[in-house]
Amino acid sequence: MAYKEIYDELKARMTDDRAANEAMLRKEVERFIKEENHEGIDAAGALIMENMPEEKRNEIIRITHIDGERMDNIYKKIDDYLNNKNVNEAKKLAEKLYKKITVEFKEGEKAKFVSLRNPFEDELYQFLYKPEKTLNRTPFDFCQYISTYAYILVETGDPLSAIPVLEQAQDFNPVDVGPKFEMAEVYKLIHNKAKLIEISRETMKVASSPVAIARIYANVGYILTEFGEYEDAVAFYTASAMMAPSPVIPREMQHLADLKGSPVTYIGKDKVKEILEEKYDIHFGPDPDVIRVASELAAVFITKQDLPNALQALKLTYNLTLDENIKKMILKYDPTAAMAFAKQEQQAGQKPDIQQTVNNNDEE
Repeated sequence: MAYKEIYDELKARMTDDRAANEAMLRKEVERFIKEENHEGIDAAGALIMENMPEEKRNEIIRITHIDGERMDNIYKKIDDYLNNKNVNEAKKLAEKLYKKITVEFKEGEKAKFVSLRNPFEDELYQFLYKPEKTLNRTPFDFCQYISTYAYILVETGDPLSAIPVLEQAQDFNPVDVGPKFEMAEVYKLIHNKAKLIEISRETMKVASSPVAIARIYANVGYILTEFGEYEDAVAFYTASAMMAPSPVIPREMQHLADLKGSPVTYIGKDKVKEILEEKYDIHFGPDPDVIRVASELAAVFITKQDLPNALQALKLTYNLTLDENIKKMILKYDPTAAMAFAKQEQQAGQKPDIQQTVNNNDEE
């Protein structure tokens, strides 16, 4: 349904009881979020605002608008500017948005604002950080908004200024890998090996996909190559190829060989694991806590018969473990997933297996 139809339908269900209206509308917002129905989210959100007492509504408008325009609309303009290569105009708006967020949504003594995007991030945040303060949800994804401003700072030649901005982004959502990867890019630019390895360790603790893990390893391989630590760089590039094969890795390996002045080859799993974990304290493969949170969350949603959220958690768990029993559960609740599995395996040329090395040898 279009925005107006949803708006009219929800409006017709409202009564003179503001509390009941708000409860109904927030429940509908949750449903629309699960369905990824953006028009429904906007319609229900507009009615929530209309349902509020005028004083409260005006205060919310004050903290979520800039020059009469809602924050998410301003972010869309920033995105449009970037898509059209108009970085300077994007920077002006992004700086305004950043300042508004950091002024109006400061952490207090008893509460803090977070931009957690889904139940998995919520559970992982609770598990890792065990917050004692009351968590208030931000009206928009401030982690993304602030990370974009940091990206613009880097693009306009000011990577050092991006560091505290990215720290702010991570504060709103420390389990989002996005700002952590942006931070890694900054450390690559300023040639800070120690900090890049440090942020890579932090990112490993929250990485929830093979592609993200592969990128972490590739980042470390890049900085080690830059510092002439070629054997260790090979270990990280090999680990990256094991997690999620990419055409970038062979090119980086060739670049490494050119710098070294002799051929290099991928090494076996045992050696990779030894270098990553014993020398750099970076886990080989997905972090067990990430898998635990995802699998336990899936079990909770299955018990509640919340199949959309259960399937999301199951698919996340399967991608990290390739457990055939989890795959069977996914197919039980969503038979159409068989096509996605077949396509995934066809693209890989075989069934993915993290235990398998690139060169099919444990040692070389």
